[in-house]
Amino acid sequence: MEVVHLNQKQLATRWGVSEATLERWRSEGIGPKFLKLCGRVLYRQIDIEAYEASCLATSTKCRGARVGAE
Repeated sequence: MEVVHLNQKQLATRWGVSEATLERWRSEGIGPKFLKLCGRVLYRQIDIEAYEASCLATSTKCRGARVGAE
């Protein structure tokens, strides 16, 4: 099984946020788990999908959606 990684730019595009937002979230402990290898930040596809699943909500009244999970 091949592990798929996205870089910061790819994840920012996927979610429609800026790279600076992802950088801030990382420093605040928000968002999916990430790898930092040789100065590069990578996100595993499986961690992105797990984080997205944790943010699913069934109602706007529900406080279940998390911005700063994990």
